[in-house]
Amino acid sequence: MSVHPSQDERRYDVVVIGGGAAGLSGALTLGRARRSVLVIDAGEPRNAPADGVHNYLGHEGTPPGELLATGRGEMLRYGGEIVAGRVVTAERDGDGFRVVLDDGGEVRAARLLVTTGLVDELPEVPGLAGLWGSDVLHCPYCHGWEVRDQAVGVLGTGPAAVHQALMWRQWTKSVTLLLHTAPEPSDEKYEQLAARGISVVDGTVSALESENGRLAGARLERGTLVPVQALVVAPRFTARAGFLGSLGLDASEQEMNGMVIGTRIPAGPTGQTAVPGVWAAGNVTELTEQVIGSAAAGLRAAAAINADLMAAETRAAVEARRADFSDASDVSDVSDVSGFSPEAERRVSERVLGSRRHGL
Repeated sequence: MSVHPSQDERRYDVVVIGGGAAGLSGALTLGRARRSVLVIDAGEPRNAPADGVHNYLGHEGTPPGELLATGRGEMLRYGGEIVAGRVVTAERDGDGFRVVLDDGGEVRAARLLVTTGLVDELPEVPGLAGLWGSDVLHCPYCHGWEVRDQAVGVLGTGPAAVHQALMWRQWTKSVTLLLHTAPEPSDEKYEQLAARGISVVDGTVSALESENGRLAGARLERGTLVPVQALVVAPRFTARAGFLGSLGLDASEQEMNGMVIGTRIPAGPTGQTAVPGVWAAGNVTELTEQVIGSAAAGLRAAAAINADLMAAETRAAVEARRADFSDASDVSDVSDVSGFSPEAERRVSERVLGSRRHGL
């Protein structure tokens, strides 16, 4: 389905760009607030390769596609709309926004909620990408339980490699740190690894090897095969936000443990960005957020957007009421006062209360 402009084109209160947990949660909240909402979704959920969603109370182990299908149904029930497509640009349009899709379609909105998530940029090791989400992992809280007590390798690609190895030791006693391109650990770090029984293997990993579709081990450039059943990597997290450049909203780098882990769209606690009228929620602004946190962030952003719209509508209503009053030629009679202003209220009070206005 595509949305194309017409003379009677509908302008939405909010266009949500991205139909993952954050976007659907925000759309659901706005729909229940009786706002007109359109969700634009490219259909590329980041967690599609995963077997299930974890640490989401009430939805533990739910397949990602099933969770999204349920969310879409709930959002649609409250009047929200959804369209398949990719946003290529977003521009100012008067006091709102014009959003252009990759098929040439356009929609307009008073406010934008950006929930496009991120792209995991994986280390360039042959055989790694094909196992992403099954035997190649990155988050212990998302996948640690599923590989508990297995032989887990950690592919070192930066200063955080030792921290990763120590973290995954919580789920298994068999952890091997493959230094790969990571810097040599300090004596203190080596002591920590030794104390936790974590093996360290130097040398560059040249490829991953599989058997029957499952990871069999990491092959080093010198030829040695290190047997592991799961491999932990540290992807670079890149926000899907290039289309925001036309609004002057660019991604910035985010650091963790002294290392740049990716790019994000900066946003405040409620998701408000530096561009008035644009909010962001989920992994596009919080790179390490899990599904349940993204859903909560979408709700917070939606509530903030609704409050912002309410304030704008109230200002417009007051201005309209004052304009009506300014057109009146005589306000000496209370019956002639149809508008609102401090002056009008003063005159009404004097006319009705007279000298009894003490304390008012």
